[in-house]
Amino acid sequence: MTEPPEVRAAAERPDPGAHTDPPGGPDLRQPSRSSAAVAKAAGALPRSVNGRAALAGAVVSALLVLAIVLGSRLLHDFDSALLPYAVATVFLAFGVAYRYTVWVSAPGARRLFRSGWRSLFSKENFRKAPTALPKMTATYLGFQKFLGARSHARWAAHQLIFWGCVLAALITFPLTWGWFTFTSGSGSGPGYEMRMWGIKIIGFDSLNIVGWLMFHGLDIAAVLVIPGAGYFLWRRMKDRGAVTGQRFAYDMVPLLALITISVTGLLLTFSSIFLRGGGYEFLAILHMVSVVFTLIYIPFGKFFHIVQRPAAVGMQLFKYTGRQDDEIFPCRRCGEAIDTGPYVENLRGTMRDLELGFDAWAEYCPRCKRVLRGNAYLHQVKKGFK
Repeated sequence: MTEPPEVRAAAERPDPGAHTDPPGGPDLRQPSRSSAAVAKAAGALPRSVNGRAALAGAVVSALLVLAIVLGSRLLHDFDSALLPYAVATVFLAFGVAYRYTVWVSAPGARRLFRSGWRSLFSKENFRKAPTALPKMTATYLGFQKFLGARSHARWAAHQLIFWGCVLAALITFPLTWGWFTFTSGSGSGPGYEMRMWGIKIIGFDSLNIVGWLMFHGLDIAAVLVIPGAGYFLWRRMKDRGAVTGQRFAYDMVPLLALITISVTGLLLTFSSIFLRGGGYEFLAILHMVSVVFTLIYIPFGKFFHIVQRPAAVGMQLFKYTGRQDDEIFPCRRCGEAIDTGPYVENLRGTMRDLELGFDAWAEYCPRCKRVLRGNAYLHQVKKGFK
């Protein structure tokens, strides 16, 4: 078997900054590297990355503590009963900043991160497609339409979890930090005032629909989260594809944590309304422990994709603007469109940064990669067996 002439012709074209491919496609052999250089890089990189990550985490945590003190008017509006939640959010801030710094320090993530932010703040992109950013933010970040292409049920369940968690975060974090306060206007109700940083925002009657929504927002969030998390938990136990690759700590614990937080939160309301506070203290402690555990778990588990997802919007904009400019890169073998030209070059640059030695593979479609690998195996490996 021989390779078509277009492969040889494509391989003969010089590519600045890339390794030259031999006739027949990209070289399958990785170039040898100095073991001393590899050991030196492996020893130096973690120390520098960990140092930057720890510094970023400390700075973000300190800024959050300062924001809590100032936002609560020097702790005048801070509720000491919510101290464990506030401490957990400080640990959350440190973990998110630490993990995010480590993530963007990797060559692949760093290139995508820079390209995404460059696209977000590009005047040229805004001039050509002024509605692209809000549209992608709504469809990719808010409504996650890409999940609908996989399964409508998974999309619906994810939407329930997403909006339930967003609602809970918008209520819980400001209250925990002392930024929001609810005070009785008459001392005995039913009139209440919601204040933000000591400034009155709205007054409402606790007996009407507005008051009910104000005091039961977290219950609404729990009602949204439970069916969504329950669906994914059921899928993790029944779907053969999900069961095969799942890990308990990574896949099951987040769902169990969400359900535990939601159920204990609803039980607190049930206890106060129907049981006259029976078992309230135990439920409050159980709820607090589950929330604190989940907040600390977020940066180091599956929930970290919540923090990563906004950066993906910039990457989608980067690819979208490339398509608008008709910069579609064709496969060097069959001519089928692979992706945008800037995206392919970005991938090749990442592979060169990692010194993988076969960055030319990015210029071939998946089918041609399989063909080239098969031919290479036939001519370079199997021919050695008699």
